[in-house]
Amino acid sequence: MDKEINFFDTTITDKSIQNVVDVLTSTRISAGKQCEVFEKKLSERGLINPITLNSGTVTMHLALIASGVGPGDEVIIPAQTFISTGLSVLYVGAKPVFADINYYDGNISIESIKNKITSKTKAIIAVHWAGYPCDLDEINKLASEFNLSVIEDAAHAFGASYKNKPIGSISRFTSFSFQAIKNLTTGDGGAICCLNEDDFHLVKKLRWFDIDRENTSVGFLGEREYDATNVGFKYHMNDIAASLGIGNLEFFDKKLNRLNEISNLYRKKLSNVSGIELLNYNSDRKSSNWLFPLLVEDRTNFIKKMNSYNIPVSVVHLGIDKNQIFGGKDFSLTNQRKFDENQIHIPINFSLDDSQIEKIIKTIKEG
Repeated sequence: MDKEINFFDTTITDKSIQNVVDVLTSTRISAGKQCEVFEKKLSERGLINPITLNSGTVTMHLALIASGVGPGDEVIIPAQTFISTGLSVLYVGAKPVFADINYYDGNISIESIKNKITSKTKAIIAVHWAGYPCDLDEINKLASEFNLSVIEDAAHAFGASYKNKPIGSISRFTSFSFQAIKNLTTGDGGAICCLNEDDFHLVKKLRWFDIDRENTSVGFLGEREYDATNVGFKYHMNDIAASLGIGNLEFFDKKLNRLNEISNLYRKKLSNVSGIELLNYNSDRKSSNWLFPLLVEDRTNFIKKMNSYNIPVSVVHLGIDKNQIFGGKDFSLTNQRKFDENQIHIPINFSLDDSQIEKIIKTIKEG
């Protein structure tokens, strides 16, 4: 019997398991030394001022607060994302304004952003769909012209790079997710990178009730001496999650290289298959290859055939503007609507062996 093909896999290394056991044995399991070590190791990869948090969603919430976004403001986002991107805008009382995407790569369209900017616009959230970086030079230039904050939703894109710069070192804020099925996992969790030192210090306070733990002391009565001036949150990562991330991080580059090998093989073998189209990826940036998207003419029959061979496929997400909380489907987003109709993703993960990859390729090429 053929080995089961998984759409996603979760990589948990022996080192990460031992790290977690060590933390549990120590009984020091809340935010502490391991979170600091994890942040340091992220910095060593070129990420700027990474702050560990307990989910990818809250990274965007804090980025919006630090950007000064609030009620009456607008934030431009793509609909091609998970609902958390849009909900984070609603958390601060602002309005998500949906820009169209590029049909050829699934990322937010520069021209559409230009058309959506108004006097109420305060920020742009750029989602790196499937792990492939957006047009960051153009987005940041446009944001600079209109004094807008740029927040990269890099939930898919840990390990990706843009013009030889790691994602997490380019825009004002970059939000990462380390949820269970991401390329790097802490079980659940996330991190935010801040180019600006003031943003960095503010977000560090906001993640733990607006208390500056590093620069406040515990007084004679046993109470930490502090004076909160902002609404703070309980958004910090704990040491159990951080220790898991530290162990998995040691293996991450090997995993990333394997995903790149699989992606290159797919692109080589599937480039001229009738009825499917590969996304157009530029050589000036590197995807993290969390997903491998295809555009398929007859998606219903494609899904049926792949499933008949026990090959799982998924759209992963359709445009989130369809949700009533955002006002319902926007038919003016013509590329998004076409992408909704044709996009599908095939398995790409570290657990796939060569025979499984060959089976996926062969099944698709058979038509």
